[in-house]
Amino acid sequence: NDSLDVLCLILASSAIWVPLQKGKSLRQNLKEHGLLEDFLKKNPYNPASKYFPNLANDAASEPLTNYMDMEYYGTISIGTPAQDFTVIFDTGSSNLWVPSVYCSSAACTNHNRFNPSDSSTYEATSQSLSIQYGTGSMTGILGYDTVQVGGIEDTNQIFGLSETEPGSFFYYAPFDGILGLAFPSISSSGATPVFDNMMNEGLVSEDLFSVYLSSDEQSGSFVMFGGIDSSYYSGSLNWIPLSAETYWEITMDSVTMNGETIACSGGCQAIIDTGTSLLAGPSTGISSINSYIGANVMLRLSHWGTYCPRHISCSAMSSLPYIVFTINGIEFPVPASAYIIDQRGSSCTSGFESIDVDGLWILGDVFIRQYYVVFDRANNQVALASLA
Repeated sequence: NDSLDVLCLILASSAIWVPLQKGKSLRQNLKEHGLLEDFLKKNPYNPASKYFPNLANDAASEPLTNYMDMEYYGTISIGTPAQDFTVIFDTGSSNLWVPSVYCSSAACTNHNRFNPSDSSTYEATSQSLSIQYGTGSMTGILGYDTVQVGGIEDTNQIFGLSETEPGSFFYYAPFDGILGLAFPSISSSGATPVFDNMMNEGLVSEDLFSVYLSSDEQSGSFVMFGGIDSSYYSGSLNWIPLSAETYWEITMDSVTMNGETIACSGGCQAIIDTGTSLLAGPSTGISSINSYIGANVMLRLSHWGTYCPRHISCSAMSSLPYIVFTINGIEFPVPASAYIIDQRGSSCTSGFESIDVDGLWILGDVFIRQYYVVFDRANNQVALASLA
């Protein structure tokens, strides 16, 4: 797809706009190749493991299946001359890694692989990188090179070059690597995240970035580094202080439907995560929500408290009410058209999934698509605004 290989560059108030392509997810690719059922048997889906406390350790825990339903990718380049890679811009992790020529795993064979010997600006290190997945680990080495993100030339950026990648199924992933946008405190091997390096080098006019994810098959999604595009939202930005500087974590007041609290009673913690496709939360709250919306509960998949997606009648979309997330005293409604996922005409499932990690909620793309989101590192806060 040519549009994945070409990055437009738009300068707006000296901010850099990186367009995101919306394409097929790994789940769709596996389904089309008749491999989905086998994959789910061998890889019990557990979104929770991305957020375990040991993420701060050298061996970070980040399940491959977390990216099963991701549909938004952008293109970056590494090295001199530039080598292009398609990555997920993930606010729920902090490392940058891409496949390398040192990797002989099946997953690397049909993805772009970084070749250090082709780059005049590459600097090797003796450091290794290991990110644990449910089915094995992505192991590799750390190196330094120039990373181009949009029009930003991020020099001396540390990044991972994979040597092994878990599971032959990653062969079907529509992205090459991950670019983490969370805090340095959860970065594997203590590697400086890309946005931190940009801030340290004075490459952004403001120490913040903003995200717009389009719905349906529309193009137009982007990450904007160093600025906010006010043409994408209406009303004012609602600023919310962070409760931790690890992920983009905030305090949520409640989850209500028709004025009745159905989850997060008395408050809870939530992460705004562009690298998770659905809305996730503790099984008690999610069961309550799915019961209210009439999603059929399916079998428990694993001892982590994860359930299969719940099937729901597609026609329910027109009659179900908004589910309202109240954060910092402000109501952020999500309509049924957002929280019911249409599996391309074949069936519909609930966009809510269970995880059980210290009562944590994950506000993934189902939520983010409804709002313009600003991630402000200068003041450790996020902003949400209704879309224009």
